[in-house]
Amino acid sequence: MKHSVKHSTTRQTRRGRGPARRIGRSLAFVLPVVLVLSGTLAVTRVNWSGDPADSVLAASEASSSKASTRAAARAPHEVLRDRLLTELQEEDPGVALTHLQQAVNERPSLGGHCASIARALGRAAVKVYGPTRAQSYARPVCDTAFASGVLAAHS
Repeated sequence: MKHSVKHSTTRQTRRGRGPARRIGRSLAFVLPVVLVLSGTLAVTRVNWSGDPADSVLAASEASSSKASTRAAARAPHEVLRDRLLTELQEEDPGVALTHLQQAVNERPSLGGHCASIARALGRAAVKVYGPTRAQSYARPVCDTAFASGVLAAHS
């Protein structure tokens, strides 16, 4: 009995073009960017004098000074959010929303945080006033973020 051996007639012309190659290329491009952004590829100052006290890791020096600055002074949007949450409890959500709109008008850099602050105000208003009364304070500050905060807290 003869055994026939079946050979593939398809030639392997796709060598190197499969998903593994695409993933490898993607990693080759993305990995250095991620490492640089995460600080893993930090640059050190070379100590040519021989004195170990002069050798400092530049990246850790810069990041530790930023971290201590952040600990001392919180971000402006966090300070504003906390102040408005206090106003909401002491007065009413309408006053807090008015002050939020004024703060965003005065400092446009807070605009990117406006919706998250308004949602936090909406959630807090439900806790203090209940969903129906909290919704009565809704107005178009930062689109409908306050109302979505009320809805999220009520659901």
